[in-house]
Amino acid sequence: MFLKSLIIQNKDEIIRNIPFHKGINLIIDETPSENKTASGNSVGKTTVLRLIDYCLDGSGENIFVDPEFKTKNHKIENFLKENNVVITLNLIEDINDEYSRKIEIRRNFLNYKNKIQTINGEQYTSVDFSNELKRLIFKTESIHPTFKQLKSKNIRDEKNKLVNTLRVLAPNVVTDAVYEALHLFWFGIDVESKDQLVRDKNLEERLQSRLRKDNNLSQIKQSLIIINKRIKELDEAKNKFNVNENYEVELALLNGTIEEINKNSSELSRLELRKELIVESKANLEKDFANIDSSQIANMYKKAKVLAPNIQKTFEDTLNFYNGMIEKKLAFITEELPDLNFEIQNKKNKINNLLSEEKTLKEKLKKSGAIEDLQVTIEELNSFYEKKGNLEEQKRVWENSTKNLEKIQEQLTIINNDISSKDEIIQKKIQEFNVFFSDISSRLDGEYSLLSADNLDGVYKFNIGNIDGNPGTGGKKSQMASFDLAYIKFADEYEIPCLHFVLQDQIENVHSNQITNLLTEIVNEVNCQYVLPVLRDKLPLDIDISCFEVLSLSEKEKLFKIS
Repeated sequence: MFLKSLIIQNKDEIIRNIPFHKGINLIIDETPSENKTASGNSVGKTTVLRLIDYCLDGSGENIFVDPEFKTKNHKIENFLKENNVVITLNLIEDINDEYSRKIEIRRNFLNYKNKIQTINGEQYTSVDFSNELKRLIFKTESIHPTFKQLKSKNIRDEKNKLVNTLRVLAPNVVTDAVYEALHLFWFGIDVESKDQLVRDKNLEERLQSRLRKDNNLSQIKQSLIIINKRIKELDEAKNKFNVNENYEVELALLNGTIEEINKNSSELSRLELRKELIVESKANLEKDFANIDSSQIANMYKKAKVLAPNIQKTFEDTLNFYNGMIEKKLAFITEELPDLNFEIQNKKNKINNLLSEEKTLKEKLKKSGAIEDLQVTIEELNSFYEKKGNLEEQKRVWENSTKNLEKIQEQLTIINNDISSKDEIIQKKIQEFNVFFSDISSRLDGEYSLLSADNLDGVYKFNIGNIDGNPGTGGKKSQMASFDLAYIKFADEYEIPCLHFVLQDQIENVHSNQITNLLTEIVNEVNCQYVLPVLRDKLPLDIDISCFEVLSLSEKEKLFKIS
C-alpha cells in the first residue's frame, strides 16, 4: 500500500490536502537555521508523520503531547477537538495505477458517540479498526503480530524508532518472543506467538523462588508424613473418650472451617505474592527515575556545545525522556493492580468471616462439658490439623505451579520445534534479503551491512552487522534507510504484503552525501515512497528539490494554519 493523500479538514473547510507521489516526498520547513529565535520545531513538519500514524491506529497523543517531555500543547489539542478536525488518509495499492484498490481511513479526536473512526466509510470499534487495517494491508487474520507492531518500522518518528533499526516497539515492555514473531513475520514466516507463555513461565518461576524460601516440596511432603502419623495417634486417643454426638458434629465443622481458613489464607498469600512482585518491580523502576542535579554537569554541556554546536537536546531533555520511558513501563506493569487489590480485599473479608465462625465453634465445644484431658487432646489435634491444612495448601500450590510450568514448557517446546524446523527457510530468506541490504548499504554509507538470525535459548534473535563481523560504524539513520528500503525491495520480490512507504524524521542528521544518494539514486530504484520532514537549508544546494516537495511550512505558514 502507498500513500495517496492526507487531508486535514475543519468541518466543511479543508485546511490541508497533501498529495503524495512515488519516490522522495519532502515536507520542507522554511525556517532558516541562522534564525536563533525560530527553531522550526513547532511548524508541524513531524506532525504530518504523526497524523498518518494516527490514521493507522496510532494513539494520536503525540500530536499535541511531546513524547519525550510529556508537555501538552493545549492550543493544538483544543483546536483539534473544539473544531472537530477530521483527518483522512487515502491509501492506494499501486501508485502507478489510479484504478487499483484503495483504502480511505478517517479519524477525528472526539470520543464516544462523536468519535469518527471509519475505513472505507464504515465505522469500527478500536479493536476491529486495527484488525481490519491489518487484514486489508497485510492480508492476514492471525492474532500476532498486531497491526501496531507491523507498522512500527515504517513510521520512524519517535525516539526508540530513531535509534533502533530492528527493535522498534515500545522500549522495555515487550519480550524477545514478541520480536521473534514480528521479525519472522516480516520475512513471510507466520509463527505462533510465545509472548504470553514466556510471561506465564517467568511468573511461575518467580512464584517457586518465593515458595522455596519457606519450604521446598520435598520438605513439605516429609512434614506431612510426620503430621499425619501424629493426627492418627491423637484420633485414636480421642476415640477412647465417650463424648456426645453434638460434640463430634461440631468438631467436624470446626475442622472443616479450619481447613477453609488455611485454603483461603494460601490463596490470599498467592495473591499478595503476585501483588508484592508487581510492587517490587514498580519500586525498582521508581528507583530508576533520575534525580540528578543537572547543574552539576551544566558546564560539561556548555563545553559540548562549543565542540558540537548542533547539539539540540539539553541534559534536562534527555533526563525527561528517560523518566517518560520509565513512566510508560510503570503503567504497563501496574495495570492489573486495581483488580488484584479487589481480589485481595474480598479474600480477607472471607477469611475474617471464617475466623469468626471458628471462634463460635470453639466456644460451643468448650461449653459442651468435655473433660479436661479430652480438651487438651482436641486442641493438639486441631493444631496438627491446622499445620496439615497449611502444608497441604503449600503442597497444592507447589504441585499446581509445577504442572503449570510443565504445561507451559510443553507448549513452548511444540512452538520452538515448529519454528526450529523452519530454520533452513529462515536462513534462506535472510540470505535473499541481504542481497538487497548489502547492496544499498554499501552505496549509502560504504559498508556492506547484513542481517543475521540466531536461535538463542529457544528464541530467534535478529541482529545487524557487516561483512567484517563487527557492528557497523555508519550512522544509524543511514543503516535504517538501507534496511527499510531493502526490505521493500525484498517484500516485492517475494510478494510479501507490506507498506510501501517509510516516514523518516530527523534525516538532517545524515551526512549530506548520503542525502544526495537517497534523493538522486537509491530511492528511485525502489518501488516506494520515502517521506522526509526536513529543514530546507539542510538539503544539498546542488539539487533541484522542487520535484520532491509535497508541503512547505514555516513560522508564518504552520500545518494547522493557527498562530
